[in-house]
Amino acid sequence: MNQDLLEQLRWIIPEEQEILNGRKEINEEIYTQSAGNVFDGHKLLDKYKLITVRPHTRFVHFPKHTHNYVEVIYMCCGQTKHWINEEVILKQGELLFLSQNATQEIEAASEGDIGINFIILPEFFDESLKMLGEEENPLRNFIIECLQGETSKNIGYLHFKVADILPIQNLVENLIWTIMNDQQNKRSINQITMGLLFLQLLNYTDKVTTGSRQTEEDIVFTILRFVEENYKDGELSLLAEKLHYDLYWLSRMIKKRTGKTYTELVQQKRLQQAAFLLRNTDMSVADVGNAVGYDNLSYFHRIFKEQYGVTPKKYRA
Repeated sequence: MNQDLLEQLRWIIPEEQEILNGRKEINEEIYTQSAGNVFDGHKLLDKYKLITVRPHTRFVHFPKHTHNYVEVIYMCCGQTKHWINEEVILKQGELLFLSQNATQEIEAASEGDIGINFIILPEFFDESLKMLGEEENPLRNFIIECLQGETSKNIGYLHFKVADILPIQNLVENLIWTIMNDQQNKRSINQITMGLLFLQLLNYTDKVTTGSRQTEEDIVFTILRFVEENYKDGELSLLAEKLHYDLYWLSRMIKKRTGKTYTELVQQKRLQQAAFLLRNTDMSVADVGNAVGYDNLSYFHRIFKEQYGVTPKKYRA
């Protein structure tokens, strides 16, 4: 991170100075409208703003609380310990996305633990998510629903261990800098930067965790990631064996949680990838079908036309 920006984030803020002077707990008036454990975005955001950043307050324990906004925490240096049904250690360069359903508790951070909290109203994401396109993608949809607080209360958070991914680090730093500095077109710049950040994060789903407690949501996330990575030849029976779940139960759970069978999820991903290859490569139609897992060219033509309304050849044209 830019050293001038990092030094600015190290400054002791007035709230922290009160704690160093003897205050034993957080000042609830900063975070809540009334007594309770719901942190209010309207207390933390200026009027008409959809996003802001504030340094994570150090030296004090944050008791259990929820938010009426989406919170994204980025560790500039050091680490913080969170409890979201279980212990989550957020280390330097990592991102923690918290939905409005997450119940969070944070242990006191030391002076060298510099974290940034993005306070974001859900409507901020409307423009950012348009950059991901309209094409259905189960994993994309699952992440979006989590960010917007529409999934089960069991999901709560996404922990991205992306400290070694330079484009992601640069985008987060750009977001922090732009929000902290007045500049024309700030809202558009921030929304586009967030959209680019989502695009990058979708490339590194192997670096995200939703917690070790195996709720159905966790299992679905594992399945969707498996489909993304093994759509050509990944069999559900192998995944069931790996996860130590009954195949019949797993099949029913997938249908209940996604509205689709495992076969439909795989076919959807295969056809999306085929459409991508037709748009962006010179591969023959037969090679495209084979590349996404279809040996039978006639069958590939038929289901592709069912999905997109035209044959693969006409789609490419």
